[in-house]
Amino acid sequence: MGYVIDTNAVSGLIRQNGSLMKKVSDAIDKGEKIFVSVITDYEIMRGLFAVNATKKLQIYEMLRGQYHILWIDDLRVSGIAAEIHADLRRKGLLIQDADILIAAAALAENLILLTDDGHFQRIPDLKTENWLRD
Repeated sequence: MGYVIDTNAVSGLIRQNGSLMKKVSDAIDKGEKIFVSVITDYEIMRGLFAVNATKKLQIYEMLRGQYHILWIDDLRVSGIAAEIHADLRRKGLLIQDADILIAAAALAENLILLTDDGHFQRIPDLKTENWLRD
């Protein structure tokens, strides 16, 4: 099994959160694959460009080279995302589309989502871990 890092966890890595960096490094040392969703990549890049954070952008580009990109190029992902959206909408618990797509990609690839966002708990069968607070 591998991991996909959510946007807030990537931000923690950019800020060089020592505990998080160690846990990610340990997972890689154990042979686990670490992914960053293309959606997360977009969210991070747009935020850094918006504030012209050139040093953080350099750190992120270095980090991005260490992880696999989780592409959303499979119709399974859009199908899973549509099911998640419909379920959350019926329950009155909708979350942002970007997060639904990240979750759907994690489910499609059987990955654990590393996140500090509790709203992902609303999605049945999605495995999450919070390495930012452990």
